Amino acid sequence: MLNNDRLLVQILLLGLLGASLWVLAPFWSALFWAGVLAFASWPLMRLLTRWLRGRQAAAAGLLTCGWIVLVAVPLVMLGFNLADHIRDATVMIKGFQVEGLPAPPAWLAGVPLVGQSLVDGWQTIDQQGAALFATLRPYLGQVGNWLLARSAQLGGGVLELALSLVLVFFFYRDGPRLAAFVHSLLERLIGDRAEHYLELVAGTVQRVVNGVIGTAAAQAVLALVGLYIAGVPGAMLLASLTFVLSLIPMGPPLVWVPATAWLASQGDYGYAIFLGIWGFFVISGVDNFLKPYLISRGGNLPLVVVLLGVFGGILAFGFMGLFLGPTLLAVAYRLLGDWVANAPVSADVIETEAQARESK
Repeated sequence: MLNNDRLLVQILLLGLLGASLWVLAPFWSALFWAGVLAFASWPLMRLLTRWLRGRQAAAAGLLTCGWIVLVAVPLVMLGFNLADHIRDATVMIKGFQVEGLPAPPAWLAGVPLVGQSLVDGWQTIDQQGAALFATLRPYLGQVGNWLLARSAQLGGGVLELALSLVLVFFFYRDGPRLAAFVHSLLERLIGDRAEHYLELVAGTVQRVVNGVIGTAAAQAVLALVGLYIAGVPGAMLLASLTFVLSLIPMGPPLVWVPATAWLASQGDYGYAIFLGIWGFFVISGVDNFLKPYLISRGGNLPLVVVLLGVFGGILAFGFMGLFLGPTLLAVAYRLLGDWVANAPVSADVIETEAQARESK
């Protein structure tokens, strides 16, 4: 009877755990990002708590307000910036429909081998502009629907971000108690190795955070250089937006692509081509090798494991996979390594070693 009662209690506990996970399911993404943000900035939280003489709630409130200002203000400015670019692009397209394309730039004919062909193509598009826009009109509707769907996803992402910035306050305030609870839970599950794997997960997440922030800083600096050379106004502001948008996949093109289009609309075709090439190969291209290198730096994981974790995690889990992928592969790799290192020695090996010692 005692065993039946214990089994019933275990079933009830599993049911309660499943129901709790079901209730929290809509908030997993916000909880995840709040936890990552709190973990990455925990040294700052400790420093601020010391300055405030141990008042954790006040330190958590100030740090949360700082994150809100740091993240919300650039996003609002980005929204206005994109709205202005969309409005300018709409006016430019309507102007092309009515007045046609401007005259081809003088340097276009001087392009080696293909200069005259480019000029002829420019004039052909100008002469057949109405027919071209009529041909593209059905596809413009599909592009509009795609942009509408992406806008809805962006709105959902902004709501998740806002919820994360609220939840991060509680992670700051209750962080030590949550860490102690997780440590006790792992000790019950895996025993003395709990501390080892907690350090492994913490180190992996910290390196991923350093890689993401380091890559974002590098892309912001490169964007500032390219925008300054091309003469785009507000280069410092756009570089700051590049830093924020570098934290999401395919974020930097939301800055340098509209800037390239603005240069083309102003007739600066040379600088527009330069900024397009610089943005595609330098600003966006640096993400492909700098981030994996920074994540693998300082750890004992092979670079291929980090690469597979980063790219495979993003494909499997979205942007959360940037953190989940390397962490899961790191833990699995270390578990397998410990299992191989602690493999039982066979009787034949023991006998061979004993004979070798006797022969000496």
